[in-house]
Amino acid sequence: MQVIDFMGWRKLALAVSAVLLLVSVASFFGRQLAWGLDFTGGTLVEVHFAESANLAAVRGTLEQGGFPGATVVAFGTDRDVLIRLPQGHSQLAGETVLSVLRDAADGGVELRRTEFVGPQVGDELREQGGLAMLLALGLITLYIAFRFQLKFAVSAVIALVHDIVITIGFFSLTGLEFDLTVLAAVLAVIGYSLNDTIVVYDRIRENFRKLRGLTPAEVINRSITETLGRTLVTSLTTVLVLISLAIFGGDMIFGFAVALLVGITVGTYSSIYMASNILLMLGVTKEDLMLPVREGADQDGLAP
Repeated sequence: MQVIDFMGWRKLALAVSAVLLLVSVASFFGRQLAWGLDFTGGTLVEVHFAESANLAAVRGTLEQGGFPGATVVAFGTDRDVLIRLPQGHSQLAGETVLSVLRDAADGGVELRRTEFVGPQVGDELREQGGLAMLLALGLITLYIAFRFQLKFAVSAVIALVHDIVITIGFFSLTGLEFDLTVLAAVLAVIGYSLNDTIVVYDRIRENFRKLRGLTPAEVINRSITETLGRTLVTSLTTVLVLISLAIFGGDMIFGFAVALLVGITVGTYSSIYMASNILLMLGVTKEDLMLPVREGADQDGLAP
Protein backbone atom coordinates (compact mmCIF):
# COMPACT_ATOMS: atom_id res chain seq x y z
CA MET A 1 0.00 0.00 0.00
CA GLN A 2 1.31 3.42 -1.01
CA VAL A 3 1.14 5.68 2.05
CA ILE A 4 0.22 9.28 1.21
CA ASP A 5 2.20 11.95 3.03
CA PHE A 6 -0.76 13.98 4.28
CA MET A 7 1.19 15.49 7.15
CA GLY A 8 3.80 16.77 4.72
CA TRP A 9 1.18 19.34 3.70
CA ARG A 10 0.05 20.14 7.21
CA LYS A 11 1.56 23.65 7.30
CA LEU A 12 -0.16 24.62 4.05
CA ALA A 13 -3.45 23.12 5.29
CA LEU A 14 -3.12 25.05 8.55
CA ALA A 15 -2.54 28.29 6.63
CA VAL A 16 -5.58 27.68 4.40
CA SER A 17 -7.76 26.93 7.43
CA ALA A 18 -6.50 30.04 9.23
CA VAL A 19 -7.42 32.23 6.24
CA LEU A 20 -10.89 30.66 5.96
CA LEU A 21 -11.49 31.11 9.69
CA LEU A 22 -10.38 34.76 9.65
CA VAL A 23 -12.60 35.53 6.65
CA SER A 24 -15.56 33.74 8.27
CA VAL A 25 -15.17 35.51 11.62
CA ALA A 26 -14.65 38.92 9.96
CA SER A 27 -17.74 38.41 7.81
CA PHE A 28 -19.83 37.27 10.77
CA PHE A 29 -19.00 40.36 12.84
CA GLY A 30 -19.02 42.71 9.84
CA ARG A 31 -21.97 41.54 7.76
CA GLN A 32 -23.79 39.44 10.37
CA LEU A 33 -26.14 36.66 9.28
CA ALA A 34 -29.32 37.03 7.27
CA TRP A 35 -31.43 35.74 10.15
CA GLY A 36 -34.60 33.99 9.08
CA LEU A 37 -38.08 34.56 10.39
CA ASP A 38 -37.56 31.94 13.09
CA PHE A 39 -34.94 34.14 14.77
CA THR A 40 -36.02 37.69 13.95
CA GLY A 41 -39.76 37.32 14.37
CA GLY A 42 -42.36 38.24 11.77
CA THR A 43 -45.18 36.72 9.76
CA LEU A 44 -45.10 33.85 7.27
CA VAL A 45 -47.92 33.68 4.72
CA GLU A 46 -48.43 30.87 2.19
CA VAL A 47 -50.80 31.54 -0.72
CA HIS A 48 -51.90 29.53 -3.75
CA PHE A 49 -52.61 31.13 -7.13
CA ALA A 50 -55.03 29.71 -9.66
CA GLU A 51 -52.42 30.36 -12.37
CA SER A 52 -48.63 30.60 -12.42
CA ALA A 53 -47.45 33.37 -10.11
CA ASN A 54 -45.07 36.11 -11.23
CA LEU A 55 -42.87 36.59 -8.17
CA ALA A 56 -41.67 40.03 -9.24
CA ALA A 57 -45.25 41.17 -9.76
CA VAL A 58 -46.31 39.75 -6.40
CA ARG A 59 -43.42 41.56 -4.73
CA GLY A 60 -44.41 44.83 -6.42
CA THR A 61 -48.05 44.40 -5.44
CA LEU A 62 -47.12 43.89 -1.81
CA GLU A 63 -44.82 46.90 -1.90
CA GLN A 64 -47.66 49.10 -3.15
CA GLY A 65 -50.09 47.48 -0.70
CA GLY A 66 -48.09 48.57 2.35
CA PHE A 67 -45.77 45.59 2.84
CA PRO A 68 -42.26 46.87 2.07
CA GLY A 69 -39.38 44.46 2.59
CA ALA A 70 -41.49 41.35 2.04
CA THR A 71 -39.59 38.26 0.87
CA VAL A 72 -41.41 36.36 -1.87
CA VAL A 73 -40.28 32.90 -2.96
CA ALA A 74 -41.80 29.98 -4.86
CA PHE A 75 -42.88 27.12 -2.64
CA GLY A 76 -43.01 23.74 -4.33
CA THR A 77 -44.89 24.63 -7.54
CA ASP A 78 -45.03 27.82 -9.60
CA ARG A 79 -48.53 28.46 -8.17
CA ASP A 80 -47.56 28.27 -4.52
CA VAL A 81 -45.88 31.33 -3.04
CA LEU A 82 -44.32 31.84 0.37
CA ILE A 83 -44.29 35.40 1.72
CA ARG A 84 -42.18 36.44 4.70
CA LEU A 85 -43.03 39.73 6.36
CA PRO A 86 -40.62 41.41 8.80
CA GLN A 87 -41.55 42.50 12.31
CA GLY A 88 -44.17 45.18 12.74
CA HIS A 89 -47.17 43.34 11.33
CA SER A 90 -49.96 41.84 13.39
CA GLN A 91 -51.14 38.25 13.40
CA LEU A 92 -53.93 39.33 11.03
CA ALA A 93 -51.43 40.33 8.32
CA GLY A 94 -52.21 37.14 6.39
CA GLU A 95 -55.78 38.26 5.67
CA THR A 96 -54.56 41.70 4.60
CA VAL A 97 -51.98 40.19 2.26
CA LEU A 98 -54.62 37.93 0.78
CA SER A 99 -56.92 40.91 0.18
CA VAL A 100 -54.15 42.90 -1.54
CA LEU A 101 -53.21 39.98 -3.80
CA ARG A 102 -56.82 39.19 -4.67
CA ASP A 103 -57.48 42.79 -5.67
CA ALA A 104 -54.45 42.73 -7.98
CA ALA A 105 -55.19 39.31 -9.44
CA ASP A 106 -58.98 39.65 -9.66
CA GLY A 107 -59.46 36.72 -7.31
CA GLY A 108 -57.89 33.35 -7.88
CA VAL A 109 -55.72 33.53 -4.74
CA GLU A 110 -56.17 31.19 -1.79
CA LEU A 111 -54.66 31.55 1.68
CA ARG A 112 -53.06 28.28 2.77
CA ARG A 113 -51.54 29.18 6.14
CA THR A 114 -50.31 32.03 8.29
CA GLU A 115 -47.64 31.75 10.98
CA PHE A 116 -46.63 34.51 13.37
CA VAL A 117 -43.36 34.50 15.33
CA GLY A 118 -42.91 37.20 17.95
CA PRO A 119 -39.51 38.85 18.50
CA GLN A 120 -39.18 37.34 21.97
CA VAL A 121 -39.64 33.84 20.57
CA GLY A 122 -37.03 34.58 17.90
CA ASP A 123 -34.50 35.74 20.50
CA GLU A 124 -35.12 32.64 22.60
CA LEU A 125 -34.61 30.37 19.59
CA ARG A 126 -31.34 32.10 18.75
CA GLU A 127 -30.08 31.73 22.32
CA GLN A 128 -31.18 28.12 22.61
CA GLY A 129 -29.59 27.28 19.25
CA GLY A 130 -26.24 28.63 20.42
CA LEU A 131 -26.51 26.76 23.70
CA ALA A 132 -27.33 23.56 21.81
CA MET A 133 -24.09 23.83 19.83
CA LEU A 134 -22.03 24.57 22.95
CA LEU A 135 -23.61 21.65 24.82
CA ALA A 136 -22.93 19.32 21.90
CA LEU A 137 -19.26 20.34 21.80
CA GLY A 138 -18.92 19.92 25.58
CA LEU A 139 -20.39 16.41 25.57
CA ILE A 140 -18.23 15.46 22.59
CA THR A 141 -15.14 16.57 24.51
CA LEU A 142 -16.05 14.33 27.44
CA TYR A 143 -16.85 11.37 25.18
CA ILE A 144 -13.59 11.50 23.20
CA ALA A 145 -11.50 12.14 26.32
CA PHE A 146 -13.07 9.04 27.89
CA ARG A 147 -12.81 6.85 24.78
CA PHE A 148 -9.36 7.96 23.61
CA GLN A 149 -7.32 10.57 25.46
CA LEU A 150 -7.50 14.29 26.26
CA LYS A 151 -5.27 15.30 23.35
CA PHE A 152 -7.67 13.56 20.97
CA ALA A 153 -10.62 15.35 22.57
CA VAL A 154 -9.05 18.79 22.26
CA SER A 155 -8.02 18.29 18.63
CA ALA A 156 -11.44 16.88 17.66
CA VAL A 157 -13.32 19.80 19.23
CA ILE A 158 -11.02 22.34 17.57
CA ALA A 159 -11.67 20.62 14.23
CA LEU A 160 -15.44 20.72 14.85
CA VAL A 161 -15.33 24.42 15.74
CA HIS A 162 -13.36 24.92 12.52
CA ASP A 163 -16.17 23.25 10.54
CA ILE A 164 -18.95 25.19 12.28
CA VAL A 165 -17.28 28.60 11.91
CA ILE A 166 -16.54 28.11 8.20
CA THR A 167 -20.08 26.85 7.51
CA ILE A 168 -21.65 29.83 9.32
CA GLY A 169 -19.13 32.14 7.62
CA PHE A 170 -20.28 30.84 4.25
CA PHE A 171 -23.85 31.87 5.04
CA SER A 172 -22.65 35.26 6.22
CA LEU A 173 -20.60 35.85 3.06
CA THR A 174 -23.31 34.71 0.65
CA GLY A 175 -26.21 36.36 2.48
CA LEU A 176 -28.27 33.15 2.42
CA GLU A 177 -31.02 33.04 5.01
CA PHE A 178 -30.09 31.40 8.30
CA ASP A 179 -33.16 29.77 9.85
CA LEU A 180 -33.95 26.77 12.04
CA THR A 181 -33.45 24.29 9.20
CA VAL A 182 -29.94 25.65 8.64
CA LEU A 183 -29.23 25.43 12.39
CA ALA A 184 -30.37 21.80 12.29
CA ALA A 185 -27.98 21.22 9.39
CA VAL A 186 -25.09 22.76 11.37
CA LEU A 187 -25.83 20.40 14.27
CA ALA A 188 -25.93 17.51 11.78
CA VAL A 189 -22.53 18.61 10.44
CA ILE A 190 -21.13 18.25 13.97
CA GLY A 191 -22.29 14.63 14.09
CA TYR A 192 -21.12 13.81 10.56
CA SER A 193 -17.67 15.37 10.96
CA LEU A 194 -17.24 13.75 14.38
CA ASN A 195 -18.05 10.34 12.92
CA ASP A 196 -15.34 10.76 10.26
CA THR A 197 -12.86 11.92 12.86
CA ILE A 198 -13.62 8.99 15.19
CA VAL A 199 -12.97 6.52 12.35
CA VAL A 200 -9.55 8.08 11.72
CA TYR A 201 -8.78 8.23 15.45
CA ASP A 202 -9.62 4.55 15.89
CA ARG A 203 -7.11 3.62 13.20
CA ILE A 204 -4.48 5.99 14.64
CA ARG A 205 -4.85 4.37 18.08
CA GLU A 206 -4.66 0.89 16.59
CA ASN A 207 -1.55 1.70 14.54
CA PHE A 208 0.20 3.45 17.41
CA ARG A 209 -0.14 0.27 19.45
CA LYS A 210 0.93 -2.25 16.80
CA LEU A 211 3.46 -0.43 14.60
CA ARG A 212 7.07 -0.14 15.70
CA GLY A 213 9.80 2.27 14.64
CA LEU A 214 7.53 4.88 13.03
CA THR A 215 7.27 8.53 13.96
CA PRO A 216 3.85 9.93 15.00
CA ALA A 217 3.56 11.71 11.62
CA GLU A 218 4.20 8.43 9.77
CA VAL A 219 1.63 6.59 11.90
CA ILE A 220 -0.95 9.30 11.21
CA ASN A 221 -0.19 9.24 7.47
CA ARG A 222 -0.67 5.48 7.35
CA SER A 223 -3.89 5.68 9.36
CA ILE A 224 -5.43 8.36 7.15
CA THR A 225 -4.40 6.46 4.01
CA GLU A 226 -6.01 3.27 5.28
CA THR A 227 -9.31 5.02 6.00
CA LEU A 228 -9.24 7.35 2.96
CA GLY A 229 -11.36 5.08 0.74
CA ARG A 230 -14.12 4.83 3.32
CA THR A 231 -14.03 8.60 3.95
CA LEU A 232 -14.24 9.57 0.27
CA VAL A 233 -16.95 7.05 -0.64
CA THR A 234 -19.13 8.12 2.29
CA SER A 235 -18.65 11.82 1.59
CA LEU A 236 -19.18 11.59 -2.18
CA THR A 237 -22.40 9.59 -1.91
CA THR A 238 -23.73 12.05 0.68
CA VAL A 239 -22.71 15.05 -1.44
CA LEU A 240 -24.52 13.64 -4.49
CA VAL A 241 -27.73 13.34 -2.47
CA LEU A 242 -27.36 16.87 -1.11
CA ILE A 243 -26.75 18.34 -4.56
CA SER A 244 -29.99 16.71 -5.71
CA LEU A 245 -31.84 18.13 -2.69
CA ALA A 246 -30.42 21.61 -3.30
CA ILE A 247 -31.45 21.58 -6.97
CA PHE A 248 -34.78 19.79 -6.83
CA GLY A 249 -35.86 20.08 -3.20
CA GLY A 250 -37.36 23.55 -3.42
CA ASP A 251 -36.74 26.74 -1.45
CA MET A 252 -37.82 25.36 1.91
CA ILE A 253 -35.04 22.75 1.99
CA PHE A 254 -32.44 24.67 -0.04
CA GLY A 255 -30.70 26.25 2.96
CA PHE A 256 -30.62 22.92 4.80
CA ALA A 257 -29.05 21.15 1.80
CA VAL A 258 -26.49 23.90 1.17
CA ALA A 259 -25.45 24.02 4.84
CA LEU A 260 -24.91 20.26 4.88
CA LEU A 261 -23.11 20.39 1.55
CA VAL A 262 -20.66 23.02 2.78
CA GLY A 263 -20.31 21.44 6.22
CA ILE A 264 -19.66 17.92 4.94
CA THR A 265 -17.11 19.16 2.40
CA VAL A 266 -15.26 21.13 5.07
CA GLY A 267 -15.72 18.30 7.59
CA THR A 268 -14.14 15.75 5.26
CA TYR A 269 -11.17 18.05 4.77
CA SER A 270 -10.85 18.68 8.52
CA SER A 271 -11.05 14.96 9.34
CA ILE A 272 -8.07 14.36 7.06
CA TYR A 273 -6.01 17.42 7.88
CA MET A 274 -7.21 19.52 10.83
CA ALA A 275 -8.03 16.87 13.45
CA SER A 276 -4.84 14.86 12.83
CA ASN A 277 -2.76 17.99 12.29
CA ILE A 278 -3.72 19.44 15.66
CA LEU A 279 -3.19 16.04 17.27
CA LEU A 280 0.36 16.10 15.96
CA MET A 281 0.85 19.68 17.16
CA LEU A 282 -0.23 18.62 20.66
CA GLY A 283 2.60 16.08 20.68
CA VAL A 284 0.69 12.78 20.68
CA THR A 285 2.93 9.79 21.36
CA LYS A 286 2.60 6.05 21.65
CA GLU A 287 2.73 6.37 25.43
CA ASP A 288 -0.50 8.40 25.37
CA LEU A 289 -2.34 5.35 24.05
CA MET A 290 -0.67 2.52 25.93
CA LEU A 291 -3.07 0.23 27.74
CA PRO A 292 -2.73 0.44 31.55
CA VAL A 293 -0.79 -2.48 33.00
CA ARG A 294 -2.69 -4.37 35.65
CA GLU A 295 -0.88 -4.40 38.98
CA GLY A 296 0.71 -7.75 39.54
CA ALA A 297 0.42 -8.81 35.90
CA ASP A 298 4.13 -9.71 35.66
CA GLN A 299 4.01 -11.78 38.79
CA ASP A 300 0.94 -13.61 37.50
CA GLY A 301 2.75 -14.38 34.29
CA LEU A 302 5.76 -15.83 36.17
CA ALA A 303 3.71 -17.91 38.59
CA PRO A 304 4.25 -21.70 38.20
